[in-house]
Amino acid sequence: MKQEFTFKPASGYLALLVALALLGGTIAGFVYEIIWLGVVLLVLLLFMLAGLTVINPNESCVMVLFGAYKGTVKENGFFWVNPFFVRKKISLRARNFDSEPIKVNDKIGNPIKIGLVLVWKVENTFKAAFEVDDYQHFVLVQSDAALRKLAGLYPYDNFEDHESVIALRSGGEEVNEELEREIRERLQIAGINVIEARINYIAYAEEIANAMLRRQQASAVVSARFKIVEGAVSMVQMALEQLSDKKIVDLDEEKKAAMVSNLMVVLCADKDTTPVVNAGTLHN
Repeated sequence: MKQEFTFKPASGYLALLVALALLGGTIAGFVYEIIWLGVVLLVLLLFMLAGLTVINPNESCVMVLFGAYKGTVKENGFFWVNPFFVRKKISLRARNFDSEPIKVNDKIGNPIKIGLVLVWKVENTFKAAFEVDDYQHFVLVQSDAALRKLAGLYPYDNFEDHESVIALRSGGEEVNEELEREIRERLQIAGINVIEARINYIAYAEEIANAMLRRQQASAVVSARFKIVEGAVSMVQMALEQLSDKKIVDLDEEKKAAMVSNLMVVLCADKDTTPVVNAGTLHN
């Protein structure tokens, strides 16, 4: 398979001088009524002018002569090439693609909306010009396909898939690296260099967003309650050990159970508790 190679064009300024000389000769031919000379010089003048081309910085020009690839000009400046060359200019600048969020299903089937931002540039002009029909459209379609594939590899979060180590919402660099690798493999055929690919938007789809929000809130409440109970048990244990070690009061098992119950209620309650002062003895 053919690969890109560099084409060295002639100087456009030299060609312009030749064109000016031909222009002078054409005018002289018609003035002095040497018609055949004027016609020949006019044809040559048009031939020279048709070959002039300008290559801007970070731009390339693919040269094709009667269906045969003749090379790519990547040097910027003013040049002259064979007028019969078909010239296809391809930008070498880095480009951004900020996709609209698309609706897909994650690994466990939840509908989510996900979008990406892609930074890319053309690296191989031969592949970009001849391996695919429209390399810009190819980038958009394949980026979309890679994003859909990535969404199916991981769950949105770890609430339902506890065995999953990486999730789309919390995967961070691992998920972005996988996305970048997938897009790079897909775009190699078009000679595209993927500079960076990152997920820039991810959320549950509208139809399940409220339910998932309540689930996350419930999970957060359960986690908080677990920490509260764990701390309360430690505090009750410490209180009993301190009372016993310092011999402040001698409690039997029944009194210990009542004290534990009261402390757990106080420490785990949602609202502030109202203390009750016992004016009698511990038995009343």
